Amino acid sequence: MKKINASILLVIFIASLVSQIAAQRKRPPVKEKPKPIVFAVLNDGQTLEPIGVISKSELTATANGGDEPKVLTTFVNTYYKPQTTYNLIFGGAMNGKVTVKSSSPNSDCGKNLATVTTQSAKAKLKGMVMGLATNETKLIPAKGVRRLPTAAERSEIESLVRAEFAKQKVSANSLKKLQYYNLTALDVDDDGEAEMVGSFWVESSAKERNLLFFIADKESGKYQFGYSEYKKITPDEMMSGDLKDLDTGIGSELLLDALEYNGDTTAEIFTINKAFEGNNFTVYSRRDGKWTKVFEGYNYHCAY
Repeated sequence: MKKINASILLVIFIASLVSQIAAQRKRPPVKEKPKPIVFAVLNDGQTLEPIGVISKSELTATANGGDEPKVLTTFVNTYYKPQTTYNLIFGGAMNGKVTVKSSSPNSDCGKNLATVTTQSAKAKLKGMVMGLATNETKLIPAKGVRRLPTAAERSEIESLVRAEFAKQKVSANSLKKLQYYNLTALDVDDDGEAEMVGSFWVESSAKERNLLFFIADKESGKYQFGYSEYKKITPDEMMSGDLKDLDTGIGSELLLDALEYNGDTTAEIFTINKAFEGNNFTVYSRRDGKWTKVFEGYNYHCAY
């Protein structure tokens, strides 16, 4: 009788074990939740391009257009499924939706890009007016200030710009025709005082263009540069050899938008510097009253 009971118990045990194994085989794999990510919204709101992943209050690099096919396929399958929506960031706040239409890791020059539609009652993305998009849900509420400067603000900023160009030995005659790609007022910390982000340029001659990118803060009632970078560009520094390519924004640092992602209550400023074979992205964070680069990334598209 004991032998029969032991045999029955063994059969029951084996049957239970087989059942558990079968159940485990049928159980669908757990899908990993996409990591919080920040995109640039480009091409009049029609293109999504990755900048970086938010990890422990820092921005880190993500899939690059030059990565291996397996990496790119995984990225596209994770973030670019048709009808996936992201929050449009404009003025440092959520101001619309960006919806994925299509993407292809096998495309010639957009292996980690997506074609999208953008809907927003406030943001008018066109030309050098661009934005950000994200799936991050833990965003600090912001008023969403992004506007043109007032006449008084513009006058004050242009005085600062002329002084900086003069400091860089740009001739007074050239400064009579001060030009800009954009000048935008933001409020990165919701204190009611606008920060100014600008990209200005002066043509000294047919073979020399002077560029100035800056972030200006108002202190004691007056604006001053919290960060500025001057560059002199000549034709030999352009891949095409033609300075007129700068007119499209290639080679110049331009504002994307601002986004607070690291918990310090002051939004970081995101910029793009378009190149012939891809795009460069930079993120600035205000540290001890000065704007500091906290992230620099490059996304390869294809050979020029």
